[in-house]
Amino acid sequence: MRGERTLDAVRQSIDSIDDAIQDLIIQRTELVEEVRRLKHDWSIKIQPSREAEIAYRLIERHRGPFPKRELVAIWRQLITATLAFEGPFSVAVYMPSQDSGYWDLGRDQYGLFTPMSRQGSVRSVIEAVRRQEATVGVLPLPRNDDTDPWWRHLVTNQPEAPRIIARLPFAGRSNGRGGDLEALVICPVAVKPTGRDRSFLAVDSEKRLGLNQFATALAEVGLPPSFATLWRDEGGPRAWFYLAEVEGFLTVEDKRLAQFRKTLGKPLNQLLLLGSYAQPLTAEELGPGASTRGTAPPP
Repeated sequence: MRGERTLDAVRQSIDSIDDAIQDLIIQRTELVEEVRRLKHDWSIKIQPSREAEIAYRLIERHRGPFPKRELVAIWRQLITATLAFEGPFSVAVYMPSQDSGYWDLGRDQYGLFTPMSRQGSVRSVIEAVRRQEATVGVLPLPRNDDTDPWWRHLVTNQPEAPRIIARLPFAGRSNGRGGDLEALVICPVAVKPTGRDRSFLAVDSEKRLGLNQFATALAEVGLPPSFATLWRDEGGPRAWFYLAEVEGFLTVEDKRLAQFRKTLGKPLNQLLLLGSYAQPLTAEELGPGASTRGTAPPP
């Protein structure tokens, strides 16, 4: 057909675009170097809220048939590659067996070449992050049937205590071994609100509260939990620990927390925020067609 370009001509156009993309990556890296200098006194450079906002923005403006999951994966590689020269960055992963899917979840989020260490227990992940032998840690999503839940080790006011900063997978399930596994990421860094967040809070109480009573008290102050669980150390002091996941970004100044503390009364020893995360992209957002903002997948 007259006017139809040859294969070689189309490939030359693709090569030109590839060169332009690489030039922009070089330019982006120079800007990241400038950011690194501005953050020179930050002990931990990772900014999970900023990373999520980048993905939200790209998904909203995307058009055409290129898959959105792969688009986010490209930017995840860009982000983690530049984290490496902002400062030391590594990942500790809970991996109780050789075929653990948590490794794949961590790799998908933090890059193919980021140093990762296998940890045989949840406690060793927490300790590695607390001592900053690893920048972030990947741990299982809390469950009601956990006999020794890892989140109880975060119920402390120690300044170096890790906090929850992300939920995985962020951009849909990959072809990893995890199947339907989900995980949380911990790191001793503050996160910022993105407008589509969830938060975790924990309670240390001297006496047992019914889980329904705990959830109802939260709902009454405007914080209905999407997930709630409890745990008690039978061999330790008489203390009950409660965990709840709620919608929105919580801060210690939130008046609802003061109301909740007042509702529970004196049996409450501590009420702590264990962190927040930007909600993962939904299947609808990652699907073909126009993008629309959604909500996090059901817990």
